[in-house]
Amino acid sequence: MTFLNHGSFGACPKQVLEFQQRLRSQLEHEPLRFFVREWEPLLDDARSKLAAFVGADVQDLVFVPNATTGVNSVLRSLTFSPEDEILTTNHEYNACRNALDFIASRTGARMVVAKVPFPIDSPQQVIAAVIERVSPKTRLALLDHVTSQTGLIFPIQELAKELQQRGVDTLVDGAHAPGMISLDLREIDATYYTGNCHKWLCAPKGAAFLYVRRDKHSEIRPLTISHGTNSPRTDKSRFQLEFDWTGTDDPTAYMCVPEAIAFMGSLLPGGWIELRQQNHQLVLQGRRLLCEALEVQPPCPEEMIGSMAVVPMPATLENRDFMSVHDELFDKFGIQVQVMPWQEKPRLLVRISAQIYNTFEQYEYLAKVLKGLLSG
Repeated sequence: MTFLNHGSFGACPKQVLEFQQRLRSQLEHEPLRFFVREWEPLLDDARSKLAAFVGADVQDLVFVPNATTGVNSVLRSLTFSPEDEILTTNHEYNACRNALDFIASRTGARMVVAKVPFPIDSPQQVIAAVIERVSPKTRLALLDHVTSQTGLIFPIQELAKELQQRGVDTLVDGAHAPGMISLDLREIDATYYTGNCHKWLCAPKGAAFLYVRRDKHSEIRPLTISHGTNSPRTDKSRFQLEFDWTGTDDPTAYMCVPEAIAFMGSLLPGGWIELRQQNHQLVLQGRRLLCEALEVQPPCPEEMIGSMAVVPMPATLENRDFMSVHDELFDKFGIQVQVMPWQEKPRLLVRISAQIYNTFEQYEYLAKVLKGLLSG
C-alpha cells in the first residue's frame, strides 16, 4: 500500500492505540468507579494539555467527536431570521455546507457564497472575495482554516479581524489545522473554532474540540441536552458541564489526545516544529514532481500549503469520473490518494498528503502511474 491520504482520516500510532485500550480496560473493569471518580479528572487533564497545544484558555474548550459536530453545535444553537445572511465560500466542506443549508431552510436566513478563485495567486484574494460579500445583514461567516477539496490555508486570523470590525462573528472549520499548522486560538480570535484531533494530531478517531469565545458561552449548547443543564455545580461553567457529559459513551479518544501530542512530538529532535516543517517540505517536493510529470501549473503559492497539496489533472483526464480514477489507482496499483471533482476547470484534482511515514519515492511512484493513465 502506498498511502498518500493521511488528510482524510489520519492514522493513529500503535502506542496511542495501546494507551486507549488500557483506558478502555479501566473503564470496563469497573464502569461505575470510572465514570463517577476517574472520568472527569482524565478529561480535564486532556483538555488542559490540548488547550496549551492550540493556544487557548482551558475554560473556552470542550471536546466533541469531530469538527462537523462542532460546526453543527454552533449553528443549531444560534437564532437566525429571514432578515439574516450567513456567509461562506465555494471551498466549504460539503458536510458543513449541508448544515448551513439545513439552518437556512429552517430559519429563512439567506446563504451567501463568496467565490474564492482556484487556481489562486495569493491569500489576499481570499480576503477580498469574502469581504466583498459582507453586507449589513451578515450575521455569521463559516470559513475553513484549511480547505478540504483544494488544500488551501486561508488567512483566517486576518479574515476574523476584518469580519469582527464589520460586526460579523466567525465560525472556523479547522478540521485539518491541529497538528498541520501552528495554532494560537487567542491570536486568531475567532468567535468559534472547531478542529479535529484524529487527523494531523494522530489521536484516535472520535476526538475533536470546540472553542467558544468567553462572551458566547451561554449561547452555545451541545446537540444532545443532558444532565449538565440543571446541574447544581458551580465549580465549572454551564458551557463545560453541558458539553462534557451528553450521555454514556466511550470518552477514551479524548483522553488519548495528550498521549498523541507527546508521541508525535517525540519523533524528531525538533519536536512538533520540525515535524510540521518536514511534512510541509515533503508535500511541496511531491507537488513539484507531480506538476512536472503531468505538465501542469501549481494552482496556488507555497505559502498557502501545509501538509496537503492539490494537483490539477490534465485536460485529457478531467472528464473522467473521480471515483473511477480513485478506484483504479487503488485496485490496480495499491495507491491510496484522494481524487476529487472541482466546480470548474480544472475539473479533476488529486490531493496528496505528507506525514512522517511518507517518502519521496511514493510520490515518484504516483507520478509514474498517473503518467501511465494519461498515455493509456
